[in-house]
Amino acid sequence: MHPALALALVLVAGIGLTRLSRPSFRHPSLLDDLVATGVPFLLLGLLLGPGLGVIDGAGLRLLQPVIALGIGWCGALFGARLEWRMVRRVSARTWLIGATLALPVLVVTAATAWVLARALPPLAESWGRPSLAVALVLGGALTTAASQRGPRLGRRNALFDTAFGAAAVIIGVALYHPHVAVRTIVVTLLVGGGLGSLFVALARGGMLNEQRDAGLAAFAVILWGAGFSYAAGLSPFVVCALEAAVFMSFSPIAVHRAVTGLLGRWELPLYAAFLIVAGALLRPLTAWVVLAALVLALIRVLVRWVTVRFGLDQVDPVWRSLPFEPPREFAYSAIRQGAGAVALAAGFDLVRGAPGGGGVLVTILLCVMAAEALAALTPLTARPSQAEVS
Repeated sequence: MHPALALALVLVAGIGLTRLSRPSFRHPSLLDDLVATGVPFLLLGLLLGPGLGVIDGAGLRLLQPVIALGIGWCGALFGARLEWRMVRRVSARTWLIGATLALPVLVVTAATAWVLARALPPLAESWGRPSLAVALVLGGALTTAASQRGPRLGRRNALFDTAFGAAAVIIGVALYHPHVAVRTIVVTLLVGGGLGSLFVALARGGMLNEQRDAGLAAFAVILWGAGFSYAAGLSPFVVCALEAAVFMSFSPIAVHRAVTGLLGRWELPLYAAFLIVAGALLRPLTAWVVLAALVLALIRVLVRWVTVRFGLDQVDPVWRSLPFEPPREFAYSAIRQGAGAVALAAGFDLVRGAPGGGGVLVTILLCVMAAEALAALTPLTARPSQAEVS
């Protein structure tokens, strides 16, 4: 099949599935959670690709930049929450309390992934080597997906979890090429900050007078950042998150609103498109991936429950007495956080050319599903005072 036809089919399928979760359709709330994990899109890709052979794998490889764009869009949605005017109001004590919840999840899940990779050679083959980089990426992505829905603590700490998880993934991507690790981190920061600054210069220079111009310029900047990341072996999630953090922090308010609307409108369709393409490109994986995903999900939930139940109780009065209550736009929803975890894992597989058939992406996707099920069906969701975090 011609790549253009394949892309059109992917987009139509993705938009069709996202329509199922619209309020105009009567459906159980569980469908929203299922669509949010991205599982239906990945399964559809498997059906269209390896299953029925409707989409040719060789042609789809030409569409891998669509995967990079979808990953970058998830990163931009995260970066848009990191406006400087709000981040600067977060005290060091608040970050420290966020770290007490995020870092134990990161360390324990990364160590577990390392042990599993060492103990099970077929699993290590599916994840791809080197195992230290893979363990850091898995730990970072699982930290990103650590918060559950909650009226206050869960939504606030979701952003901190994602920040710590993304930092771990940056290190993991750099360690995959240890001889250029420092250069990879520096280039990531320069490209993300430079493209964001370019957008700000256009906006403040009066070259983006209409909302349509601002939306097109933002799309172009994110597309350029995702494409450069794909070509240079960087994480599209991180590069586009840095771009969005810069141009959302320093752009005029009219441009800010136009970009926010653009990011929201294309969030689900692009997320769906990149997962469908990724699913169509998957190769057979060992059954150990499923077992490892269940183990990692259970450990993640248990560690977060312990830190909240026995650790946060000691600092909760401090946490709740903080003068800073983040505005609504500072919150990062748990659903978007799960998509961010999947995007971080997919970005790592993309950087490596998906050795092992995308095993890291599948592992994280299964972990997000299993963690949601564990939190919903068991009493492992901790509720200290008026908080809800698993």
